[in-house]
Amino acid sequence: MLFMTGFASPAVAQPVTLTAKDGVKVFGTYYGTGDKSKPVVLLFHMAGSNAAEYAPTAPRLVALGYNALAIDQRSGGFAFGTGNQTVKELGRSAGFLQALPDLEAALAWVASSGHGGKVIIVGSSYSASLVFLLAAQNPGKVAGLAAFSPGEYFGAGASVKGAAQKLQGVQVFVSSASDSGEIAEARSILEAVPGSAKTQLAAKRAPHGASSLRQDANGGGQAEVWEGFTRFLASVR
Repeated sequence: MLFMTGFASPAVAQPVTLTAKDGVKVFGTYYGTGDKSKPVVLLFHMAGSNAAEYAPTAPRLVALGYNALAIDQRSGGFAFGTGNQTVKELGRSAGFLQALPDLEAALAWVASSGHGGKVIIVGSSYSASLVFLLAAQNPGKVAGLAAFSPGEYFGAGASVKGAAQKLQGVQVFVSSASDSGEIAEARSILEAVPGSAKTQLAAKRAPHGASSLRQDANGGGQAEVWEGFTRFLASVR
């Protein structure tokens, strides 16, 4: 379910409310190009965070010709000077796997809102692992997947590698913090993806998650991460 008013001007943030399959209201922000035939990038944040993680990133995506939706998942909190509205309405922050229906709601929103372009999903930390589950459970609906700092965060609850093995026809990009452990874990997940349409960026300087795309979090390494990310986006388009 979607509630929107008006139509988004390019790079103008517009509030969106989705309803997950279990009835939880999921709040987000839409950034539109004005052309719903263009690709859509779905942006999912890290633990203890919210949609504002992508506040500087989404307008840049719009400038590149992509529509974008960033959501407040039910597993999150106060970060980047902003609260998580979904968590506030729910009354608590949920577990990582419990946030998967929020991602599913965002994916369903693409078609229900009239967007016809290719879909690219972007995850950060725990949601970088959830996007593998999302793509595996929705074959044919996702063209590209970018995972910033993925890992086996769910224990016995779900296997990220197992989901990666099921991907078909999905371009995959992984990036991590400039940490050997993170890089190795991302590599092991990427290696499970069938085919050759996959890329790993081991940036010389990068913090954890998609904050590596932010100037305020990665001033010395942002350019390298963006270069790899935009190259991936172009390969999907």
